[in-house]
Amino acid sequence: MNFLQQLINGLVLGHAYALLAVGWTVLLGVARLVNFGHGQIYMLCAFTTWFIVSRLGIPYPLAIVAAVAVGAAVGAIMQKIMMGLTLKQDLVRIMIVTLGFGYVLEGAAALFFGSSAQILETPLTAHDFYIKDLWFNGQDFAIIIMAMVFFVALKLIVENTQLGRLVRMVAEDPPLAQLAGINVRRVYIGVFAFEGAAVALAAALVAPRTPILTSMGFEEVIITFVVVVLGGIGSIAGSYVAGLLLGLFSAMFGWLADPSYTMTAAFCVLIAILAIRPGGFAAKRGGN
Repeated sequence: MNFLQQLINGLVLGHAYALLAVGWTVLLGVARLVNFGHGQIYMLCAFTTWFIVSRLGIPYPLAIVAAVAVGAAVGAIMQKIMMGLTLKQDLVRIMIVTLGFGYVLEGAAALFFGSSAQILETPLTAHDFYIKDLWFNGQDFAIIIMAMVFFVALKLIVENTQLGRLVRMVAEDPPLAQLAGINVRRVYIGVFAFEGAAVALAAALVAPRTPILTSMGFEEVIITFVVVVLGGIGSIAGSYVAGLLLGLFSAMFGWLADPSYTMTAAFCVLIAILAIRPGGFAAKRGGN
C-alpha cells in the first residue's frame, strides 16, 4: 500500500476522530461539563443504526436521523438525572455518574443486541472509487464532507449567535446567568442533548467502517480525550485540526511500524506537544 493511499486513509480517519470528539469539545470546553459515557453513547447509536438498517430494513438516511434522536434523548436523560450535581458544578461526582451510566448502557446494549460483532452495510459502502491505484468509497467521502460542514456550522453558531452566547454565559457563571433570567436547567439539558446527538451522528457515519462491538466505548472515550486535549479544551477549530492530525499520524504509524502500538505512540506525541504548548494547538504563543 503506497504513501498516497495511506494519506487518504489518514484523512478519513482524522475526520472520523474529529467528528467523534466535537460533542465533547462543546460539552467540556463551552459548558465546562464532562461525560465519560460518551463512548457508550457512540456504541449504542452505532448498534441502533445497524439494527434499523439491517433488521428493520429502514433506509440508511432515516436510520441516521433515528440514531441522532436516540443520542439526543440519552444525553438529555443523563442530564436530567444528574441536574443537581451539574448546578453545583460537582465535576468529580459528574464523572463518576456518567462513567456508571456508560456501563449501564453497555450492559443494556449487550442484552438487547447481543455480544457478537456486527457489520453495518450501507449504500455508500457499496460505491467504490478508484484513481489509478488509490481507493476510497462513498462512506469515506460522506465522513469527510459531513465533518467539515458540521465543524463550520458549529463554529459559526457558538461564536456568532445568541444561542452560542447563551451557552457561554451559563458556562462562565451559572448563578449569575440564572439571576439574569436564563433557564440554566434547559441550557444544560440542551448541551447534553447536543453532545449525544453529535456523537450519534459520528456513530452512524463511522460505524460502517469498523465492526460494531459493545466493548468499543472505552477506546472511543480515549480517542475523544486525546483530540479534545490536543486541540485545546473548548477550541472547535483546534479539535478539528487535532482529529485530522491524529488520524494522519495513526495511518502513517500503522503503515511504517506496528499498528498495535499506534495509541501508545499517539500518547507519547501528546505528552511532547503539551510539554511545549500546555494549552494544545489552540494556545496562543507566549500564553500560559
